[in-house]
Amino acid sequence: GGFSVDNNTLTRFFSLHFILPFILLIIVIIHIIIIHEKGSRNPLGLNLNIDEIPFHPYFTVKDILGFLITLFIFSIVVLILPYILNDAENFNIANPLVTPPHILPE
Repeated sequence: GGFSVDNNTLTRFFSLHFILPFILLIIVIIHIIIIHEKGSRNPLGLNLNIDEIPFHPYFTVKDILGFLITLFIFSIVVLILPYILNDAENFNIANPLVTPPHILPE
């Protein structure tokens, strides 16, 4: 409990941020396994199977299709339009003999 951030605090902070995603991943996997084994429950206690559709063929295909569309758009941006988010100043030819006007001596 001091007034400064010490090496011990940084070590604990970084180790927590490294381990926490793995803990959350394990919790999500356990949750999906339990939902897959036991099924979802209705909070009202009614057993209505009218609107029930199976998870595997529909939502799996939907998730894979969404992933492929996202991957395709990302590939287009990376491979075909790599400079779309760059600043226009980066395309000017640098002159090593002239200092840019926005750089002033202190």
